[in-house]
Amino acid sequence: MAPLSLDALRDEMSAETDLLIVQDLDGVCMPLVKDPLTRSLRADYVQAAAAMQNKFSVLTNGEHEGRRGVNRLVEKALGDNQKAQREGLYLPGLAAGGVQFQDRFGRVCHPGVSDEEMSFLESVPQRMEDLLRFKLSQVLPDLQGQALEEELKLAILDTQVSPTINLNSLFSRIQGDVDRQKQLQLMLSDLMDALMSAAAEAGLPKSFFLHVAPNLGLDASGEERIKPAEPGDVGTTDIQFMLKGAIKEVGLLVLINRHIAQKTGTAPLGETFNVRNAPHDHQALLDLCHQHIKRDAIPMLVGVGDTVTSTPCPLGNGWLRGGSDRGFLTLLQQLGASYDRPARVVLVDSSHGEVDRPNLSNSQLSGISDPDDPLRFDCLVKGGPNEYVDWFKTLPYSCTDAE
Repeated sequence: MAPLSLDALRDEMSAETDLLIVQDLDGVCMPLVKDPLTRSLRADYVQAAAAMQNKFSVLTNGEHEGRRGVNRLVEKALGDNQKAQREGLYLPGLAAGGVQFQDRFGRVCHPGVSDEEMSFLESVPQRMEDLLRFKLSQVLPDLQGQALEEELKLAILDTQVSPTINLNSLFSRIQGDVDRQKQLQLMLSDLMDALMSAAAEAGLPKSFFLHVAPNLGLDASGEERIKPAEPGDVGTTDIQFMLKGAIKEVGLLVLINRHIAQKTGTAPLGETFNVRNAPHDHQALLDLCHQHIKRDAIPMLVGVGDTVTSTPCPLGNGWLRGGSDRGFLTLLQQLGASYDRPARVVLVDSSHGEVDRPNLSNSQLSGISDPDDPLRFDCLVKGGPNEYVDWFKTLPYSCTDAE
């Protein structure tokens, strides 16, 4: 079936009285960049998101607060550090994969997270720096002195609840050298495994997991697979040290639960439902919904993401499917089908930024999807974040009728 145009999708959305857009951020409404501190949001996007009121939530592996948080990008876009809080212009929804919730006035909380977990997370960026300084000398021995210190600053993302190491700047030093890019990816994997061991020694053996982005799905032990670099596609660029439960598909249910509570006054999955106390596999999540949520309470769901991967298994027997948006987009599609309610999946081409990614230019969606992929894309945004934002800013005029 041919994908919908953005205009046709908007017409469908405007016909619905109950709508919820669940949207990723990086690569969707802003281009991917090597240094996340140089990201920028458009002011017209921020204003449009606010105008959508309760019809819009973000679901991101980034974070809301801190010097690297999206809230700083909102303030910069508006040219005013106070306006967003005063007028409720922050992007509402879940960050850090689902453990950090924020309303549109910038009030942040971390449901289900313990003081011990927060304390350990506070120590992680320094641990990352010490390990990375040592390990880089083995892969890039020429990188020394001030140049090394600058790369450490760019690589270590010292966020509050999802500290991350990002390889994009280091990759740019060895552009085209696929073998050494793969060495960096393996080095990063070893480093993050050492952090997981440190957490276990600190008495937190079951608190955290490693989110690999982009990834090739889960291996037999349930851990996310690295996507090795290859010509034209650097594959895995970063690994996040995240709290267990901080996976987007669980976050999707948290957002639906909150949406229904805002609309009806009752949270069908409970007032304290969060990603830390929810099941993690798709079927259990679907069953939970059907046990507690009636069909007429489910809004029209529109999921928007950019990071979906699929590559042939090395043995030639199927596909390795992953990507940080695949899980929540698949669950959103399954919810729509099982409830017989409209649900649309929108994929934005994020290859237009500074990071090598497969693009949407070929009909096979090589590297993104495959002929047997159960995830179907209803709408392809080939023009990337700018085309998406140009369309998104028209939504308040057609999808915000009085309820």
